[in-house]
Amino acid sequence: MPIQRNRKPQQRNNPEKVVRECYFCQNNINDIDYKDGQFLRRWLSSYCKIVPRRRSGVCTKHQRKLSQAIKRSRYMSLLPYTQR
Repeated sequence: MPIQRNRKPQQRNNPEKVVRECYFCQNNINDIDYKDGQFLRRWLSSYCKIVPRRRSGVCTKHQRKLSQAIKRSRYMSLLPYTQR
């Protein structure tokens, strides 16, 4: 007699994706100011890492500009590199 194993119920491979608009495209923002630390903190995780595109909902063009602005802000000591 074969042994029956407990199996988990099958999960969906493709859950419904949430369609998000790019914040910068939606508000017609072309330039991202690296001096505005409070604004840039929105796109940092709790460990002060830059949040990826798929989580933040920002388009490719603005994600590159956003990353550059965050890196410049860190260099100028307006944002931390790591959380204490």
